[in-house]
Amino acid sequence: MEHRLLEYFIAVSEELHFTKAADNLGISQPTLSHQIRLLEEQLGTPLFHRSGKKIHLTQAGTVLLEHARRVFHELEQAKLVIGELTGLRRGRLRIGCSGNHLLIQSIISFHRQFPGIELSIVELATEETRDRLLTNKLDLGVVFLPLKDEQLISLPLYKEELVVIVPQDHPFAESSGIELRELALSPLVLFPPKFLARQMLDAACAEIGIQLSPVIELSTMESQCQMVAHHVGLTVVPKSYTATLRDPRLVSVPIAEPAPYRSVGIVYRKDTYMDAAIQAFIEHLSSNLQTD
Repeated sequence: MEHRLLEYFIAVSEELHFTKAADNLGISQPTLSHQIRLLEEQLGTPLFHRSGKKIHLTQAGTVLLEHARRVFHELEQAKLVIGELTGLRRGRLRIGCSGNHLLIQSIISFHRQFPGIELSIVELATEETRDRLLTNKLDLGVVFLPLKDEQLISLPLYKEELVVIVPQDHPFAESSGIELRELALSPLVLFPPKFLARQMLDAACAEIGIQLSPVIELSTMESQCQMVAHHVGLTVVPKSYTATLRDPRLVSVPIAEPAPYRSVGIVYRKDTYMDAAIQAFIEHLSSNLQTD
């Protein structure tokens, strides 16, 4: 079975659309369809259900996709090991992060220390980071823990609290701490439920028998804070994010005890080859962020 055929198969499996996959691969759609038919002939079974323009993986296709991804991952790991043996270093790290603000200072200092290593950092929900790690689209994640998956290793760094962002002229602005029951009575602009920061908040409210009903859900803290500045509602964000706030219209107020918190940590695949770049970034982040 040719390496190229597996590459084409994975592209179609991820897009579930021959034309889009062909565009991504830089080949024509008829050529791609022909190559997939060759692969199906070699295996003696269909890999896709075809219904008009819609396609879906067959059971055989699902099995092949799992093994094909494993093959490409192992090939990449082999290249890294060989590169280390010949004195080479990988020049790029792909990192998923639950909030880029968590890494700003560490990125600056790491780049100054290792200017030859390119960092590609994408802000994602924790579950999205997990999925991309497992499909080899990321090398590392910096996320809220716990992230339970037997294929991943987690390294805790520090505890992150949640705080409330209010307009400077709001009655809560002078408060030493806002009760969750008080918060529930205010209009709120929050993360969608897939974000762990939202799940932390919802879990803390559930423990005291209340439920929050945001008027707006937004996926970035910057947009949430803009809503607060325009008096649309209050928002709840990780405390570390407040260090980046430069808007004098906004005030950060603690949540009264017990305040919701969650550990932040590094996650990576167990079978990832720990090359020099990955090890250097983990050590750098640990020394900059790790607390008791």
